[in-house]
Amino acid sequence: MSSIKRIGIFIKPHQPEALQTICELTKWLVERGICLVGGPEIDRERIEHETGCPVDQVETDQLAASVDLFLVLGGDGTMIATARLIGDHEVPVLGINHLRGHLRSADLVERRVELPAIVLLVSGGHPFLARMERLTDIQLLGSTRDDSVGEAYDKVARLLGLGFPGGPAVDKLAKTGKDSIPFPRPMLNEGFEFSFSGLKSAVGRFLDKNPDVDHANVAASFVSACMEILLTKCKRALEAYPAECLVVVGGVAASPQLREGTAELCDRLGVKLCLPPLKWSTDNAAMIGLAAWDYLNAGVHTPLAATASLKITEF
Repeated sequence: MSSIKRIGIFIKPHQPEALQTICELTKWLVERGICLVGGPEIDRERIEHETGCPVDQVETDQLAASVDLFLVLGGDGTMIATARLIGDHEVPVLGINHLRGHLRSADLVERRVELPAIVLLVSGGHPFLARMERLTDIQLLGSTRDDSVGEAYDKVARLLGLGFPGGPAVDKLAKTGKDSIPFPRPMLNEGFEFSFSGLKSAVGRFLDKNPDVDHANVAASFVSACMEILLTKCKRALEAYPAECLVVVGGVAASPQLREGTAELCDRLGVKLCLPPLKWSTDNAAMIGLAAWDYLNAGVHTPLAATASLKITEF
């Protein structure tokens, strides 16, 4: 890895939503003595203005010959374009499992995770509990049977007229209300699996029947149900499997209620709590960059193809 000094980034033209990701990645790389190199499609001046870091820019046909490693932002089409761009140049291209990126976010800025660990990943689409012996040895304990907790948050936010994304808005409103509505806790007493479809549907039915209800109480009661489910599953996993710490990652890891609840749980059980800093809880480029080092350390070179069914146990 010490030989990697220049990393190329390839994005689809006219992809402004990638700017924040590229800025985060630029700062993370510069801190490690690595230069980011882009083609004509990146906004070099704006990236340097936003980050205060130098960025190299070359013509597209010179990009592959100018770097030691490629990172690709985009889906199948971008990957195909990258393959054509690389041509005969022997430059590795890594496709990083997004879930492994979240997993590594707890070690951003400073190393926090101690092994073995229980991992709770809670995001918009991928809730699960896992046991991690090593970075290359992860055992899935349970995942969702239907919706994720992030999807439930977003649906309830729409029902309450709070917009998207719903997590921060629902948590904020919940702080002003009372946990006074007995919403269900699906699969609370059943192993390590999750289910949130019934909970979000119950909120919808309650609002239909009680249109004048205080929305703050609905939010507080919904969040309370979510927290009881997540914390009960974490406690069950920590009691079943010896662990040095509980790692909580994913977009919902930014929830103040979840951070408070897991802190109290870990204090009671004498286990270290590992959370990413708030700015690194949601999707970001730095977590993908850190996960990329794991691939390089393990000698894993993933094929240049998009895979929708990757699991946390896989590279």
